[in-house]
Amino acid sequence: MPKHAQAAVIRAIFLAIVYAAIAGVSFYVSFDIRFDFAVPPDQIETRLRLLLPVMALSLLALALFRQFRSLISFFGVPDLLLVLGSSSSVTILLLIARAFGRSPVAAPRGAVLIDFLVFTGAICAFRLGARLFRERVLMERTNGFKPATSIAIIGAGAVGASLAKEFLSARRRGFKPVAFFDDDPAKRGQLLHGVPVVGPPELISSTVRKHPFTEVVIAMPSAPARRIREIVQLLASLHLKAETIPSVDEMASGRVRVSRIRPIEIEDLLGRDAVHLDQAMTRDFLHGKVVMVTGAAGSIGSELCRQIASFSPAQLLMVDQSENGLFYLEQELAGRGYSSFATPCVADILDEKRMESVFARHRPQIVYHAAAYKHVYMMERHHFEAFQNNTLGTAQVATLAVRHGAQAFVLISTDKAVNPTSVMGATKRLAEIQLQALQTRANGTTKLMAVRFGNVLGSSGSVVPIFRQQIAAGGPITITHPEVSRYFMTIPEACGLVLEASVLGAGGEIFVLDMGKPVKIFDLARQMIELSGLRLGEDIEIKYIGLRPGEKMHEELQNHSEDYKATPHPRILRFVSRTRPLDDIESAVRELETNGLQTDKGDFTGRLKRLIPEYVPHVG
Repeated sequence: MPKHAQAAVIRAIFLAIVYAAIAGVSFYVSFDIRFDFAVPPDQIETRLRLLLPVMALSLLALALFRQFRSLISFFGVPDLLLVLGSSSSVTILLLIARAFGRSPVAAPRGAVLIDFLVFTGAICAFRLGARLFRERVLMERTNGFKPATSIAIIGAGAVGASLAKEFLSARRRGFKPVAFFDDDPAKRGQLLHGVPVVGPPELISSTVRKHPFTEVVIAMPSAPARRIREIVQLLASLHLKAETIPSVDEMASGRVRVSRIRPIEIEDLLGRDAVHLDQAMTRDFLHGKVVMVTGAAGSIGSELCRQIASFSPAQLLMVDQSENGLFYLEQELAGRGYSSFATPCVADILDEKRMESVFARHRPQIVYHAAAYKHVYMMERHHFEAFQNNTLGTAQVATLAVRHGAQAFVLISTDKAVNPTSVMGATKRLAEIQLQALQTRANGTTKLMAVRFGNVLGSSGSVVPIFRQQIAAGGPITITHPEVSRYFMTIPEACGLVLEASVLGAGGEIFVLDMGKPVKIFDLARQMIELSGLRLGEDIEIKYIGLRPGEKMHEELQNHSEDYKATPHPRILRFVSRTRPLDDIESAVRELETNGLQTDKGDFTGRLKRLIPEYVPHVG
């Protein structure tokens, strides 16, 4: 007999002995309790005659309810229900025998009901004891014991309760909750898993002396960023280490558990109230379709791929010229179970023959065009490359989408295309103009639209990673100007709104995502310094280097020539403008393409300005 089979037999025999003993003792004791430990002689005989049958019946019921197959050291609500089912079955059978049998061996009703309570309680106590032994003894021996760190949890809701339960049941994690804080006054003074709910977070300073703790976990995934900022500032003033839990999206997807706490990030402070998206509408739009994402290996493109994959398209075609980035994206999506339809495609959007073959072979129905050059200062020095990639590349992919009958084409644009002052912004604005003109030739078969948003927190080359590097190096943090501000969004938020905007579009529109209020870069830098446990002016300095060519002091949301129209979603704005003749646009773009390499930047930007009157190029 194999070893695992031998172990199963030994385990079954052990459980049979334990369960039989519990059943026998419970039934025997139930008579004593029923008759106040003065059992009449006739009932003593009844107890002895029924003892073995009741033990056998209890074992049979436990076997039918799969209690011999359950791991005894894992006990929760589902197991409790099964135990109740088995003990109830025995009780019901004994009561039926009492009601209809009228035999001299029928057990008294009171004894039967007492037996139910004692037997159920004993089985549960046995299982709970095994669970506590596993969690408190065996796991600590296996993983090594370390002194628990006393922590406070801000948020006494379902997430905070789950976090406390996890830490209390698994002490090896090294955390011991000693206090809850919550804004809900109804919870004040209550106990949650034995831990007191003190009151609002503002009471932390007076509570830390009574319940000493050195760390605080913020367990409020749906709280507004404004409230999170207030709490973080309070904790920083008290020199308490602050951490938080994963985002709602991460927990809902099953990628991480609530107990996977992490440090507070700047994204937690700059986010806004939760964006409510119409998941059903987006699913209907994407489900079962062939969807292409260009620039798929980038920050925006990769997040678009993650979100699109969750809606089960027929095929997700991930196009990028970075084979290394595509490799890692493919591995990530395969790990999430999307390998059957996630298809990497190494291609350059400027390679017309290659892109033609991709469209002809896969026939994408929906195209999200995220491939672009985006760094303002870099593109000021490489103006023709910005024009080729951002303008010509967009026009080529959009034309192929129309030619091959795609249902929708969505350009990922930028707020820097609004009254642009940079080559990058101007080339993206020209791509928008071309797209609107091309819509008139699409004959209603393809919806062509653009979506604009501002800086994306954490994207490659954005200000947040740069500031992190500068802080890690000891400073200084470099800022162009003390008053400069930018709009910020998180990557998942931006991509979710892009997907919903693509559903709302009828063709020819430019959608702008509501990004809240602009954030001063100085405030961003200060908050990042504080989150690192450092002090501005003492540990880290801020150095002002002046605005670089093409950069604005403040970004805008709307071109002067655009009219605003509402959409069903309050966070998505629609702008429309007068469409220019496509032939005129294409002629001017061909001229730029033909002469662009032979002209200097001044002449090139001058030609660009004639196409885009609102463009104010940098002169220097």
